[in-house]
Amino acid sequence: MNERLLLLDTASLYFRAYFGSPEIPAPDGTNVNAVRGLLDYISRLTEQYQPSHLVCCWDDDWRPQWRVDLIPTYKAHRVVEEVAGAPDVEEVPDPLETQVPIIREVLAAFGIAVVGAPGYEADDVIGTLATGAGMPVDVVTGDRDLFQLVDDKAAVRILYVGRGVGRHERVDEAWVVEKYGVRADQYADFATLRGDASDGLPGVKGVGEKTAATLLQKYGDLAGIRAAAEDPASDLGPGPRTKIKDAAPYLAVAPTVVAVARDIDLPRDGLALPPAPVDAEGLSALVERWGLGTPVARLTGVLGARKM
Repeated sequence: MNERLLLLDTASLYFRAYFGSPEIPAPDGTNVNAVRGLLDYISRLTEQYQPSHLVCCWDDDWRPQWRVDLIPTYKAHRVVEEVAGAPDVEEVPDPLETQVPIIREVLAAFGIAVVGAPGYEADDVIGTLATGAGMPVDVVTGDRDLFQLVDDKAAVRILYVGRGVGRHERVDEAWVVEKYGVRADQYADFATLRGDASDGLPGVKGVGEKTAATLLQKYGDLAGIRAAAEDPASDLGPGPRTKIKDAAPYLAVAPTVVAVARDIDLPRDGLALPPAPVDAEGLSALVERWGLGTPVARLTGVLGARKM
């Protein structure tokens, strides 16, 4: 089969499965809707795109301290309770939190690679694995920040699930330009200027998407915009000039926070998607305990039906 790498923003998908479907009780009453939903998503995407390799990318650190040191508000609204010296705990509903270990067990029994990195988010794992992959890459996510990875020449695109996995959009360079008026390689600067309330990034006060796009179209990148703001002879208008200059402390650090890491030391082997579960006995026990017969049978069938 032709090689293709499918990278999943795993938390984005299991959160979507949890909030997007009714509770589904296991035999002991535990809600397993996120487990079942994630398995169904993997089945659907594998059947549609026929990847040779698939990775469930993991948030080993959902709010890395090095990002918080630069912008303290980064994801601060998602922290349950800040305790000095203790790792930040993300606000996750109890019925979902209990499903995460089950997800890990089921993925392990299938032999589906799960990759994370200490001190980094799943976005960074995705950025690293998508860089120099040596094969076409599809990134499945509901996070717009990953649009910065889109690269037609390197055959990296985003399968954006903002409207649902079944209605996902295939994001290539033309899509980004059409949607935002900037190139994909300008998207990180665009996001820095615009800000993102969902991540606690304030952006430049008074600069929204249209102004950010206009500035990038004219000056190329954030460095060019900042240089124009500092140059009295530039044709940058007084309003944007003042806003950019006032935001200098933020703009000095935000690009590092927004940029997805692409150079983490990660394993590149063991990412192939197996044709059958690697631990059939263990998977059978999980099916019986958690009532996962239908989604597990579907994924097993999809794996076996791929053209190898």
